[in-house]
Amino acid sequence: MAQPSLSITTARRLALHTQLLGDPSHVPAGKEGVAHTIEHLGYVQIDPLTVIRRAHHHTLWSRRPDYHPDLLHQLQAVDRRVFEYWAHALCYLPMSDYRFYLPRMRNFGRPTKNRWVLQRLEQHGHLMQPVIEVLRAEGPLDAPGIAAALGDQTGRTAVRDALDLLFWKGDVMVTERRDFRKIYDLAERILPPGLDTSLPDQDELGRFLVRRALAALGLATEKEIALFTQPETSRDDHMQAAGRETIAAALHELIDAGEVAAIHIKGESDIDNYTLVDSLEQADRLPPIPPQVTLLSPFDNLITQRERIRRLWNFDYVLECYIPPAKRKHGYFVLPILWGEHFVARLDPKADRQRRTLIIRSLAFEPEFTRFDEFLPLLAGKLATFARFNLCDQVEFEKVNPASAGSALKSLMSAALAAQSPA
Repeated sequence: MAQPSLSITTARRLALHTQLLGDPSHVPAGKEGVAHTIEHLGYVQIDPLTVIRRAHHHTLWSRRPDYHPDLLHQLQAVDRRVFEYWAHALCYLPMSDYRFYLPRMRNFGRPTKNRWVLQRLEQHGHLMQPVIEVLRAEGPLDAPGIAAALGDQTGRTAVRDALDLLFWKGDVMVTERRDFRKIYDLAERILPPGLDTSLPDQDELGRFLVRRALAALGLATEKEIALFTQPETSRDDHMQAAGRETIAAALHELIDAGEVAAIHIKGESDIDNYTLVDSLEQADRLPPIPPQVTLLSPFDNLITQRERIRRLWNFDYVLECYIPPAKRKHGYFVLPILWGEHFVARLDPKADRQRRTLIIRSLAFEPEFTRFDEFLPLLAGKLATFARFNLCDQVEFEKVNPASAGSALKSLMSAALAAQSPA
């Protein structure tokens, strides 16, 4: 029986809709909408960089226009609907998925090849039990508070290492963040009553990982499914939840059960994609993505897997902040710009919080882009809302390519910013 085929347009549309980058009106407003977004996406990556609003806030704002950072704080610290742990990176995760991260926590107690972990266990592993005793006696504390309780001779670095080890093991959790500072407590005091904490076997874990990836990605290869919530490199062996063989077995089991379908994207050769059967049945009926402008964080769920974006959109994206300045092509912290269903430009912004000014260090359009008259007014409006989201009142441009687009955009910004001003 021949595999079902999707056009590249339908494949992109399916990916964008499942990433909640279509019409947001079906997602609840306020805190419930933020919870729904995280629970649907499966994770939202945490990142410490502050060139603009941190990545987790940016990713949620891109999907929920009414998003405010306090909503995420409430979901973590009060409602306990999200928790922090390692997926493909450090992320906010749905608390309902907690039990499926237990195998990763258990793996941490097994032999590892990770030199960083081995060194910290040797140097600071003896502090793990004293840290637990301090938290049990004192309640939630940050690393400096724990170090003070243990005595200044211990050292904050040693305590942070011990906390990292305990966090990976699942013995302690982050109960909240205060100005991004992690406040720790014992896991037993954070996990909500009645939460299922039974350990899944490998078969159940594999099925969960396949379903979770396809529900968020829309369609993916076996490799993309395996990478969805797991580190890519072998040096992170202690953080692997399941091996590739477990993913493969679960994938074929779900195909045999009629829950997952293998599909072909027209124009691709010898690449097997997979999707949930429910998604496949709806794919041809999905409406086009509205012609809205979306500024994506470098850590946005849609573009985390760079090879996948190159494959589906022919969009080659690299985060260049880790590259020496002389070798950067587009800028330090470049945001891909999505217009409807297409990547059209790249933006390198910086929020100057003292001057309350969003600085556009570079804006470069893709070489084939020509629809400036339609696009620039929409981009001006989006930049105005993005400035407000970053607590800025003004937008300044340093470099735009082509320059003619920069001149037109600058003339549109005053009206766009005025439209965003409070009444």
